[in-house]
Amino acid sequence: MSATEIPYTVEARPDTGLNNVKIGIWLFLASEVMLFGALFASYIMLRVGAAEWPHGSHYLSVPWATLNTVVLISSSVSMVMAWASLIRKDFGKYRLYMGLTILAAFGFLGIKFIEYSSKFAHGYLPETNTFLAIYFTLTGLHGLHVIGGMLYNLYLWGPGAKMWKTNPQQFINRVEVSGLFWHFVDLVWIFLFPILYLL
Repeated sequence: MSATEIPYTVEARPDTGLNNVKIGIWLFLASEVMLFGALFASYIMLRVGAAEWPHGSHYLSVPWATLNTVVLISSSVSMVMAWASLIRKDFGKYRLYMGLTILAAFGFLGIKFIEYSSKFAHGYLPETNTFLAIYFTLTGLHGLHVIGGMLYNLYLWGPGAKMWKTNPQQFINRVEVSGLFWHFVDLVWIFLFPILYLL
C-alpha cells in the first residue's frame, strides 16, 4: 500500500468522526498537557513548601512579558486566518497570514532572548534560587515548543505549500493541525505569564 492509499488521511474515520492526523495531534497534545501539568504541579508544591518566595517582578520584566503575550495572542489570530484563507481557497492570503504567524514567533523568541540576556547579565541563573530554576525550566521548555511550531509553520509556508496544488484538502488538514499545536503553545504561555510574572 502506497502513502497515497493510506486511509483516513483526509476523510474522517467512521468510528471517531476525525481523520487520523487530528486524532494523532490530540493524543500528542494530551501528552503535552501531562508534561506541563507535572511541571506546574511541581511549581505549586515548591512554592507552597517554601518559607519565602520572591515576587516575579523582582527578577522578571512584566512589560516585556506583556508584550510577548500580545504577540502570541496575535499569532493565534493570524494562524486561524491562515487556515480560514485556505478554506476560502485564497492561497495568497494564506501566505500572508502564515508569514505573520512565523514573524510573531520570531518576535516572541527575540523578546525572550532579550529577557534571558538581561538575567544572565545580572547573574540571575537557574542555580541562583528555586524560583529562577523553575522560570528557566518552564520558559525554556515553552520556548522549544515555539521553535518547533515555528519551524513546522515555516515548512508549511515554504516547500510544504506545494501540496496545495496536488492535495489541497490534506494540506488544509495539516495547517489546521499545526494551528491546534500553536494554540496549545499560546495557552501554555497564558498560564505561564501570570504564574511567573504577576504572582
